[in-house]
Amino acid sequence: MRIGILTGSGTYALPGIEADGEPELVETRYGAAPVTSGRLAGVDVLHISRHRPGHELLSSQVTHQANIAALKERGARAILAVTVCGALDRDLSLGSLVVFDDLHFIANRLPDGSICTLFTEPGERGRGHWIYEQPFSEPLRQALIDGAREAGHHVRDGGCYGHVDGPRFNTKSEIRMLRNCGVTVVSQTAGPETVLAGEAEIPYALIGYATDYANGVKAEATPVDELVRLIGNSGNVFASALAAAVPKIDADALEPVGSFFRFD
Repeated sequence: MRIGILTGSGTYALPGIEADGEPELVETRYGAAPVTSGRLAGVDVLHISRHRPGHELLSSQVTHQANIAALKERGARAILAVTVCGALDRDLSLGSLVVFDDLHFIANRLPDGSICTLFTEPGERGRGHWIYEQPFSEPLRQALIDGAREAGHHVRDGGCYGHVDGPRFNTKSEIRMLRNCGVTVVSQTAGPETVLAGEAEIPYALIGYATDYANGVKAEATPVDELVRLIGNSGNVFASALAAAVPKIDADALEPVGSFFRFD
């Protein structure tokens, strides 16, 4: 069983991976994505760095369709994704982890403004509607929770991930609106991934690491140097949680999230 791993800001290479070599550029109908094959804690994994080394791609340039299509092409049975994020919940301690169980992504748009879907052509075979109660895979969520705890990290079970468009950060009024919707944290990349993985029928789960309080959440803004410090810490935190989580994934328990209503 191969597990896809998607990492973001601060994690451009996956610590602890026994790579088979340099990343391979996998061609898809949506473009190419660099995929590193290897093993993490003895499990076959496929790693994609969303932003690529040196943060080549801003959040407004991430190739979400190509990333998900490349992982499916290379046989990923599941996807674990990580994200650094800004906390909207005052009680969420910076440096702690959240394994999400809900999604706020009303725009449903890719960075270029087009609709977030793998089905881009009229009459395309397999087109349809992804229908679900919760957008994230419960067996994968539990593996992430148990893995994070085993690795010694404080982790919250459940929370609403809010996708916001980057690369800018949000205004106070925008954050107030999202807080009123029950959003726990925000970041700029995981909304499209969740939807596209659902359409691809690959089980997906997301874990976040709080690096700052979003605009207006606290009376005093999180200092930028503290944000940078925590982003720097996130890679090793995520790597240890993932290394403990991947051996806990039961292949027999995996199934696509929700159902897909297809027209052919």
